[in-house]
Amino acid sequence: MSVPAANQRLRPRVVDFADVPSVACPCGSSRRAFAGDDAFPGTIHQVEISADARLHYHRRLTETYYFLECGPGAQLQLDDEVIDVRAGMCVVIPPGVRHRAIGRMRVLNIVVPEFDPADEWFD
Repeated sequence: MSVPAANQRLRPRVVDFADVPSVACPCGSSRRAFAGDDAFPGTIHQVEISADARLHYHRRLTETYYFLECGPGAQLQLDDEVIDVRAGMCVVIPPGVRHRAIGRMRVLNIVVPEFDPADEWFD
């Protein structure tokens, strides 16, 4: 990420997730915004989870899940603990924590630093 010159001012960014292409991910499908954007040190993903996600972890990335919608019985596995989740909840997942979503849900995922698919690890 480049740093703007002292006399340059960063401009606000607006993203409509409907215009962001969907890509497959271990959780289902994701629309990833702000990659390579000097105004934001991470990325923001809108993730659709339609079934149980694959257990994985990151060595460098911190993820914050904000649950927008959850189907009946929605849960999140964090290492060996499984918690019930519902719309309106938020969970910070530090590097090294194995995690996966269980059930149907739509999540806003804030990833810092910027998402890197090479930092997805599976046991």
